[in-house]
Amino acid sequence: MNDQDASAPLWPTVDALWERLESARTHAGPEGMLLRILKLSEEVGEVAEAVIGATGQNPRKGVTHTWEDVQAELCDVAITALVALRTLTPDAQEVFDAHLKGVRDRPLAPPA
Repeated sequence: MNDQDASAPLWPTVDALWERLESARTHAGPEGMLLRILKLSEEVGEVAEAVIGATGQNPRKGVTHTWEDVQAELCDVAITALVALRTLTPDAQEVFDAHLKGVRDRPLAPPA
């Protein structure tokens, strides 16, 4: 990977990943969309596995992962979520940006 690839713009990269996955999709329509969304559960499970491995919480296995592994798995979750959003709408960037603004502007404490 060269330096230009490392700083690839987020949404064009998400679109390119989506196009690649779409071209190889074996399930179309609602079923394919649901499977794409369910992929998130698999990725979140891999985060949990990495955290358990980084903390050595499985006594049979000990320490099997690093915190860098956890970081990578969290990135996979974020990428998978963005691709799933792109699967639901071609306006994924606008939907995400509007939602992010709402979350950013949300008060941290409940109203008094």
